[in-house]
Parts: sequence; structure tokens; C-alpha cells
Amino acid sequence: MKDQEIQQELERALLVGVDTGEEEDFEYSMEELGSLAQACGMQVAGIITQRLSAPNKAFYVGPGKVEEIREYAGQCQAQVIVFDDALAPSQLRNLQQELDMPILDRTTLILDIFAIRAKTREAKLQVETARLQYLLPRLVGLHDALSRQGGGSGAMSNKGTGEKKLELDRRKIEHRISELRGELAEVEQGRNIQRQRRIRSRIPQVALVGYTNAGKSTIMNRLVEQYGQASEKTVTEKDMLFATLDTSVRTIETEDNKPFFLVDTVGFIHKLPHGLIKAFRSTLEEVRYADLLVQVVDVSDPQYRQHMEVTRQTLEELDAGDIPMIVVYNKSDLCGREYPRLAGDHVYMAAAAGAGVEELLSLIKEKIYAGHVDCKLLLPYDQGSVASYFMEHATVFAQEYREDGLFLEVSCHRQDAEKYGRYVI
Repeated sequence: MKDQEIQQELERALLVGVDTGEEEDFEYSMEELGSLAQACGMQVAGIITQRLSAPNKAFYVGPGKVEEIREYAGQCQAQVIVFDDALAPSQLRNLQQELDMPILDRTTLILDIFAIRAKTREAKLQVETARLQYLLPRLVGLHDALSRQGGGSGAMSNKGTGEKKLELDRRKIEHRISELRGELAEVEQGRNIQRQRRIRSRIPQVALVGYTNAGKSTIMNRLVEQYGQASEKTVTEKDMLFATLDTSVRTIETEDNKPFFLVDTVGFIHKLPHGLIKAFRSTLEEVRYADLLVQVVDVSDPQYRQHMEVTRQTLEELDAGDIPMIVVYNKSDLCGREYPRLAGDHVYMAAAAGAGVEELLSLIKEKIYAGHVDCKLLLPYDQGSVASYFMEHATVFAQEYREDGLFLEVSCHRQDAEKYGRYVI
């Protein structure tokens, strides 16, 4: 009975899409739109689609379809209409006038989800920036649509984001965007300092990337639980779209002293709003500094190849397309794939069950330490700067103070071993 009451309280959404024949699987796009609506706390009340060679410039759908949408929205008791593409300001204004009810497009829906899920100050600032930038050219006709959603951050955080949009005119929004950029610059400066520290440490960095809900956070948690530092916590792990927005960095310490930093990034999605990529660029730039990318793929999803293509395109946009990569086919247990196993640069695993973690770790170490060699050094005591260098930039397995110098057994970059070859024994 309680579940029925909760279901009745959910906002009822009518989904609308135009099939131009350009997408490989239009039905899947609509299905994903429904998942996004549910992630935003809505109940899908109905779906209307139309086949057109191109979206109508005035209404997105054909003029006759607008009347059908109005009638069907009444029949299914829809409270909001959600369109599968980003609507132009004129389309949004015209639809608002004709339908006289709240209207969202795919971009606004994703922004709403991000606003709900943002937890850290940086994420909240980034989401609000993206929302205001998207709102700016759409002020006319958007007030009713956006007054439904609360959230946001900043000086007016006691009011919902929708309420702020009702109150702010264009000049105030531009001023707020300027303020947000200044606050983000301060946060980004702190992130850059942390990033430079990691780079100077010469410890390799590995970034988990991929489609949303593929299992990136689950994989990070399994690695942290088995090989992470005791003081480091696991990250949020849920079976939903965009469960986590914040980039998390954890230190993985292996038994053979080959540590690396593991970065969990925000998931990608089909038609990811460009404004979000731009707003989250400082966070996503962690990917660009990675020595290795681990693309996590939900192999149980029939559209996993399309998800991989979306990931490839997003990485290209982030200038990270040339970074070495291994591919993890996660959730292999749900589709009858053999697991755990390695196949070249591919790993088949079931992260939720902890199957394949050792295979993945083995492949990661093989890739990131491919340019390293194990060697023994005997450093004269007057070469303290060289000893300090190896202490900071190499993995030290053993050290011993001998009569003729400091003995070190290390794993270091091949270039360092060659540079200081005269001390190698």
C-alpha cells in the first residue's frame, strides 16, 4: 500500500521524441529518457513519438502532433512533458504557449538530476553554472517549466533553483554566472595544487571512465576495500544513472609495492549536454592527466557498443582520446560471458561480486609499470640529492646503510636507471 502511495505522489511525465532515422536505435533513446525521468523522481505516464525527416523548427514535432500531445497529456494525467532532444528557445516558447503546462527537454532533465545529486561545493557550483548558462537564452517560456525543481547553491540557496529562475532577470543571471566562475576558479586552484602534488610524486594515475551506471564506482570500491589505504573511504555505489558526480581519487597500494592513484569520474551519457562538459571540465580534466584509462562497459546492456562510442567521442572532446586504455566488460555474470578472465587489453569481470578484481589489478600494473625496471643501487654518501630523488620518484623495496654507501633496491623509470647507471650494481 505504501509503495502505491509513493508511486501516486511521483510527478507524471509524458515523453515525446522525434525519430529522424539518424539514430541507430531511437527506441533505446526513448527508453533511456524514461530512465532519466525516473532518476529525476518522475513516473512515466505515456510516450508519444513521430517520424520526421528533421525536427520541426517551430514546435520540434509537427503542428498537428501538438494537439495530439495536449489531448494525450490530459488522458494520462501528465503533469510535465519531457522532450528527447534539446529544444531551441523558440521551440520551447511556442510549445509552452500551445500546451500551457511545464515542459522539459533532455538537457534540462539531466541538469535537474545533476542538481539533485550534487553533494560537494564544487559539484554544486558547476551544476548551477551549467543550468544558468542553459537558461539564459531561454528565459521566455521557461519559468513554468523550471519552477518545479528545487536545488542549487550560493547566496540564495534558501530558495529552490526554480524560484531563483523566476526572480532573476538576464542581468542578474549574468552577474551570478560571473560570481560562480570566480568561486570555481578558487576551487580549481586547490584542485590543481593537489594534482601537481600527485604528478610530482611520479606515482602513476589511472582513471575510470565510461557510460553512466556501468559500474565504475563499484570497481573503485572493490579495489579500495582490498588494496586501498585504511583511512580512505569507499564512494557511493548505486544501481542508477549518475549516482555519483564528484571526482574521487584513492591510493591503491599493491603487495609488490607498485602503487597508483585511482580516479573515479562522472559517467557519460548519450546527448550529454555540452554545457555540462564545459562546466565540469576542470573536474573531467583529471582524465587528461591519467597515465592509463580504464573504460568500464556494462556488457549486459544490449547497447553497450553504442555506449563505448559515446565514451570515445566524449574523451575526444576532452582531448584524452590518445591516452592508453584497457576495457573492462563488467556485469559479465548477467549475460552469460565467461569471467573472470583476461583477453589482451580486455578484462571480463563481475565487480559487484568481486570477481575479476585481481585480473584487473594485474593488467593495470602491467600497463602503468611497463616503462619501469627493478634495479639495485649503491649511492655514495656524498650523493644525498640522488638518494632523495630515488626516495621520492621510485618505489623503494629495501634500503641498507653500508660502509661504502647507501644500498637501495628499487623499481624506477627506465630513463632514471640509465641516467644513474654508474650507481647500478
